[in-house]
Amino acid sequence: MVDAETVQGAVKSVPQPVRNVLDGVWLGTPLHPALTDVPLGAWTAAAALDVIGSDAADDALAIGVLAAVPTALTGLNDWSHLKGEPEQLGVRHALINSAGLTLNIGSLLLRRRGRRGLARILSGAAYLGTLYSAHLGGRLSFGLGIRVNRTAFEHPRERYAPVIEAASLDDGGLHRVELEGAAVVLARCEDGEVCAISAVCSHLGGPLDKGERDGDVVVCPWHGSRFDLRTGEVEGGPAVFPQPRYETRIRAGKVEIRAAKDE
Repeated sequence: MVDAETVQGAVKSVPQPVRNVLDGVWLGTPLHPALTDVPLGAWTAAAALDVIGSDAADDALAIGVLAAVPTALTGLNDWSHLKGEPEQLGVRHALINSAGLTLNIGSLLLRRRGRRGLARILSGAAYLGTLYSAHLGGRLSFGLGIRVNRTAFEHPRERYAPVIEAASLDDGGLHRVELEGAAVVLARCEDGEVCAISAVCSHLGGPLDKGERDGDVVVCPWHGSRFDLRTGEVEGGPAVFPQPRYETRIRAGKVEIRAAKDE
């Protein structure tokens, strides 16, 4: 039997440009939650149309089946980074959705053959499962914080504060400092400017100060998200939200930082 780690490894072997599309890097927000509305909405419409006996339910059901494919692919991509309870909950979420999709496909075939009574039973059962699975998806997002912006609640002050000796940055490394409880990673960029962004990866909270530098890009040590040290912008997924940026200046040999005015 194939275990979860093997499946996750196979998903992670997909070329990064493809994964960036599935993550929603191009959209600036996770793609999977947006796509889930289409099959759920279509199947809700199908269930309502079946209640009133309308054959239009068949078309709504078919739309939901077609939309479920990209929705499942983006969900599988998101799940590939999870461990522990979120991973297990994600497996349950996926299995219920897969069973529902199978029942809906069976329902469509039965409708084509004129066996509408049994077809409605199958799609009705699938719809109930889909509703429960949607609840599990909500628990993943709102209960366990999966795919939410881990930096959303950082609100440091807007006045400059000294945080580190400027000479400490001459080693070219990544340095973690604190500004009113917010973790910040500092580095001297290739043009000599001191750059600072949040040290908490917006994807799943990885410590960017423990990551690697690739020029003026920092790579998260947990899942490989890439961020521009100068702007905080996402250069590669799975992260989709940019890192909060900090303005810097040097006074009396110390680096002072504050939250960027444009954030």
